Amino acid sequence: MLPKAETYQELVERFRWDIPERFNIGAACDRWAGAEPDRPALILDEDDRIVSFGELRGLSNRIANLLTARGAKRGDRIGVLLPQALETAAGHIAIYKMGAIAVPLFVLFGPEALEHRIVDAGIAHVITNRQGAEKLRAMGAGAQEGLDILTVDGGQKDLRIADLHTLLADQSDAFAPVDTAADDPALIIYTSGTTGAPKGALHAHRVLLGHLPGVEMHHEFFPQAGDVIWTPADWAWIGGLLDVLMPALLHGVPVVARRFDRFSAEDAFALMARHRVTNAFLPPTALKMMRAAFPDAPPEPLCLRTVGSGGESLGAELIDWGRRVLGVTINEFYGQTECNLVVSSCAAIMEARPGLMGRPVPGHSVAIIDGDGAKIAPGEEGMIAVRRPDPVMFLEYWNNRQATADKFIGDWLVTGDRGVMDTDGWIRFVGRDDDVITSAGYRIGPAGIEDCLIRHPAVRVAAVVGKPHPERTEIVKAYVVLAEGCALDAALTEELKAHVRQRLAAHEYPREIEAIDELPVTTTGKIMRRVLRARAAGEGGP
Repeated sequence: MLPKAETYQELVERFRWDIPERFNIGAACDRWAGAEPDRPALILDEDDRIVSFGELRGLSNRIANLLTARGAKRGDRIGVLLPQALETAAGHIAIYKMGAIAVPLFVLFGPEALEHRIVDAGIAHVITNRQGAEKLRAMGAGAQEGLDILTVDGGQKDLRIADLHTLLADQSDAFAPVDTAADDPALIIYTSGTTGAPKGALHAHRVLLGHLPGVEMHHEFFPQAGDVIWTPADWAWIGGLLDVLMPALLHGVPVVARRFDRFSAEDAFALMARHRVTNAFLPPTALKMMRAAFPDAPPEPLCLRTVGSGGESLGAELIDWGRRVLGVTINEFYGQTECNLVVSSCAAIMEARPGLMGRPVPGHSVAIIDGDGAKIAPGEEGMIAVRRPDPVMFLEYWNNRQATADKFIGDWLVTGDRGVMDTDGWIRFVGRDDDVITSAGYRIGPAGIEDCLIRHPAVRVAAVVGKPHPERTEIVKAYVVLAEGCALDAALTEELKAHVRQRLAAHEYPREIEAIDELPVTTTGKIMRRVLRARAAGEGGP
């Protein structure tokens, strides 16, 4: 979608959106199966197997037929609770072709986190594995009622779980995709916030096309001949799904599928060398771990053409390391679940500026505004905002009109982040207006963790903030006011951590817990997290 250009200004002037009135993500990803059915689509690292576009189309069609036979129809919400795997990609494509709405679910979620999403989205069918199925069967009875669970690795009759592949054997590999409009809903991705439960950002089929300029910009005019792409980011998040998997399939670029249970710099380098990866999305935490393990040279030769990263400023030292060890200038980008990939750098046409996250991606109107929605002068701090309409922008928060309305000032979507734009359009990230914690590439809302903590009998009230950390950007820190007679010894600390880890997610539990006599609150009773953040920031090391 991006035109060839020698400068950023030329790129902006030559760019035009090409969004058809009718568009279906699944059908679009199938086009390579018709033209080149043997073309590689997925490289399954653990299985040492290459899946062609023809195979992917056949499997996704059988899944679509199976889900239809089990009662799923256009507009229904269908969950995908899987790591990076063949069935994850095929499941998404099948759901889009059905005209249904995919709801990606993170494999590290616990029963409570899953239950909120299952109930809120009204999910009736979930494609998962046995581990995910056990979590689903640990939810409350109301969430499980009528839930159809299909597993990729064997069913369990006692838990009313069916085996996906057994059922697929009787399904046709032909399926006619539903004729959807580009503005029809396709996807709900839940995003963490600071108040209340996580909200579901509803996206239309056009969201994939909306992502293309940003993907193509930070991967320096992607795709090019021989490109192979990989990310350690889970495909349940917008970064893995819409920054890597779906754009690559649309462009006919092979995607390496492998998400490590625990990220390892050694494994990441070995995988990229083994599969001759040319394009990678590596979150800042991953890059920092890789730099710590290999500060001067890679363990074996790489074939990287581009590396993109987003979520925080990388800084001059990490940019220099990337040039020296990865052999590329790491391109930074910015966005959020509701409106992703709207700012980017691109070393092919402009010099990197460490500390600045990039310039507006062509096609997106990004500005720094004040509280009234007026643009402010270059060099002044304000709110980072994106003007609607925009193809990459969400439709609404699922079942939450008020939150949708609150996200906008006039036609400006307010990201909740503050920044400064210079006269050349480069944007410097300053900080967040809200209290979302950025930890190891994840955006974590404190409300759910606080709610989980106060369910423990030893905790009377709790407040959760991010504490600065050299590798993770921030760690989750909890301040608790304990019930009478309780003391925060080592045993209770570990018990509270496990309480959150088991009920919410492994990446959300508080790595530090501190007991205090009372929480700082406003006159209306709201927790003053900024006071606690300042306290945590002043404590020093991890």
